[in-house]
Amino acid sequence: MYDFHVLDMVELGIENFTSLSSFKSGSCALGSKPCLVFAGDQFETEVEFIRLKNIFIDFFRGQELKKLALDGVDHVITFTAAEGRVYFRVFQVILKKSGCKTPRVELEEMGPRLDLVMRRSHLSSDSLLKQACKKPAAVKPKKVKNVSRDSFGSKLGRVHMKRQDFTQLQTRKMKGLKRTKPHSSTRNKDGPHTTKRAKLDSTASS
Repeated sequence: MYDFHVLDMVELGIENFTSLSSFKSGSCALGSKPCLVFAGDQFETEVEFIRLKNIFIDFFRGQELKKLALDGVDHVITFTAAEGRVYFRVFQVILKKSGCKTPRVELEEMGPRLDLVMRRSHLSSDSLLKQACKKPAAVKPKKVKNVSRDSFGSKLGRVHMKRQDFTQLQTRKMKGLKRTKPHSSTRNKDGPHTTKRAKLDSTASS
């Protein structure tokens, strides 16, 4: 549906059906995301099969995820188009040791199994489909040069400066930074007014 219009409607007939109970293999986890595989040139060349492929993807794709763990893919759904029919198969994914980091993948059919034939179809016009599939331009934040954020969301900035010549650096002259002579400490050991008192005493005695 788009804007109260039916986009594509396809009627499929079931020629052969095999239920889950007919297979001895295990089942998949509830809510797990399947891997969808489409085989056959008709899914790329014929309009009805192209639209049918979109319907299958919308129906079986599940929740959209940004990341997917390898262990989370536990079943595969295959759609094979041949001679006007679609063969629907479901396989369980079995991961086995391979002697390296990447496991060896084996598929075991778990059901159900359906052989589908296309009967009637009602497809939307190309202009309506294009309008329905149009995605609005995402508003992206303006990228600021040399500004980034860490894992905690803190804003970090990088400042580029020219090479500085520290020989031309002017430092403030302080008395505490001046060098004192070794004998000056012994001369004024009793205080800064000791020499003045000695002079006054000598003049008084004379």
